[in-house]
Amino acid sequence: MSIPELLIKDGFITADDREKIDRYSSESGLSFIKIALTLGYISRKNYERSLNEVGIEFAQIREMEYDQDVLDKIDLSFANEHLALPLRIENGKVVTVMANPDDELFVDFIKFTYDLEPHIIIASDLDITWLSNKLIGEKYVKSSVFELLKRDPDSSAVVTFSSAQLVFIFILIGVVAVGLVMSFKNTSIILNVIISSFFLVAIIFKLFLALVGSRFELHQAVTKEELKLTIDDELPIYTILLPVYKEDKLIKKLIWNLQAIDYPRHKLDVKLLIEEDDDKTLNAVRNLDFPAIFEVLVVPYHMPKTKPKACNYGLHFARGKYLTIYDAEDIPDTDQLKKVVSLFGKLPSEYICVQSALNYFNRNENFLTRMFTLEYSYWFDYMLPGLDTLDIPIPLGGTSNHFKLQELIDLGAWDPFNVTEDADLGVRAYAKGHKIAIINSTTYEEANNEPFNWIRQRSRWIKGYMQTYLVHMRDPVKLVKKIGWKGFLGFNFFIGATPVIFLVYPLLLTFFICYIIFDLSSIRTLFPDWVLFMSIFNLMVGNILMIYVNMMAVFKRRYYELILFAIANPIYWLMHSISAYKGLYQLVTNPFYWEKTNHGLSKVNNPTNVVK
Repeated sequence: MSIPELLIKDGFITADDREKIDRYSSESGLSFIKIALTLGYISRKNYERSLNEVGIEFAQIREMEYDQDVLDKIDLSFANEHLALPLRIENGKVVTVMANPDDELFVDFIKFTYDLEPHIIIASDLDITWLSNKLIGEKYVKSSVFELLKRDPDSSAVVTFSSAQLVFIFILIGVVAVGLVMSFKNTSIILNVIISSFFLVAIIFKLFLALVGSRFELHQAVTKEELKLTIDDELPIYTILLPVYKEDKLIKKLIWNLQAIDYPRHKLDVKLLIEEDDDKTLNAVRNLDFPAIFEVLVVPYHMPKTKPKACNYGLHFARGKYLTIYDAEDIPDTDQLKKVVSLFGKLPSEYICVQSALNYFNRNENFLTRMFTLEYSYWFDYMLPGLDTLDIPIPLGGTSNHFKLQELIDLGAWDPFNVTEDADLGVRAYAKGHKIAIINSTTYEEANNEPFNWIRQRSRWIKGYMQTYLVHMRDPVKLVKKIGWKGFLGFNFFIGATPVIFLVYPLLLTFFICYIIFDLSSIRTLFPDWVLFMSIFNLMVGNILMIYVNMMAVFKRRYYELILFAIANPIYWLMHSISAYKGLYQLVTNPFYWEKTNHGLSKVNNPTNVVK
């Protein structure tokens, strides 16, 4: 009995389902099992049950012998499409693992390519996917890692500090050291004045951005009437990348959230990107007991092990006109994809990315989630509109970015060596003359609610900002030519100044504590009163301005219960400073290390539970 007949006998699919799957298989060239699983006709758990009925035990697939000469004659895309893989020639036949032995197209491929009959071993789709990506995915994963470096080496973060930057840094350190030896007091005064002045100027720049942004709405509106005009049959194929790592506890929630997306399921191309060594997540997928619309891709092991590398790998198999990324805990608006398609249809051609607004479904859970919400509120409501209005490069968010697929590939996609790949991509897109729009659609995320987990996440973000700044400032003259003086200054005071502010903040706070609270005479002896007054003034004004900006965001979103938490911004900044120093240390010692953020820690798991 064939696998399709077995599935019908077990009641897992109907005869009508089989007819639809067969029809789509002949149109697309995909195998029956591929379509049945990736378009949600059958759950993987039921599929595994049917395989067990046949008496197939295939726990040792990873140890199967193979012949590289046999593997060299098949492309990974073809193997993935048909969930089949030839391994070796034995006893005059080609030993072939297949999810569906009735796949005549693949059987004919074996006969034509090797001039031999196949010896078919039935295996599950996940076992074959794991094996095929591991054994013949090398050229794809190497391209995912090195394509940007090969195409545009100046934009790759594979080199953290250029030779010129190292020379500049060591000369600066040398000058400061000599100055401290020759005149400790005067050099300390100069450093203090420079640091505190930079801190204040950078804060004023952010306030300026916020005030400019407050006058404009960056969100591009797609109305309900426009959505009603969309015709499902005319919608393009849409690729969704889901990079996950050790998210076995969230996999059901992630897939369930995506089930609610209002988009024709045969037009969805959903890729679940699982690392080769992530058996927990792979087994969680194997045990899914409800039909799900996604395809599994196993990313072969290759350093660096980062999210952008996994996304680049998924790009090789993307079939959509548009592409987006969702994280494991994301809950996008159900009509988000249709809105994006509609918006792209009316935007000028230079727009290559649409960013959905981000919000948190657990904003009132604890102190951290409230501060996180304040931060994102002023980011999306004030900072991004300000950057867009002043025509300054916009750093993208790490999720819910909707790209034109071909333009994304032309840009070189993501930098696998940059741990804040979204910010870097936004700068590279801007340098090429592309634009980014923000749409009136929201993706709900989980605000980090645990301090050490928050620091891990934030230190990676800040380290990525440092990487992005170092990469694009290797040749300042060239950068000015690319993005103009306005973009150059904006890039320096936004991308460059952000980590510096967090690094400087504890120093100014220390001066304040020593001078005001402890009244240390040594501090008074070292610095004249006017220097200390200046440092304290800059610290106080800087904090007051940032509290003001956070309060602005509260009123705009009507999160009135968060008003008083804006006053706690100085404490929140101190946590940023801890993260910044950790990020700086890792920038020197382990620049490509992707410090994983644990998800699923919140007890709130649905946006409908958000306190309005």
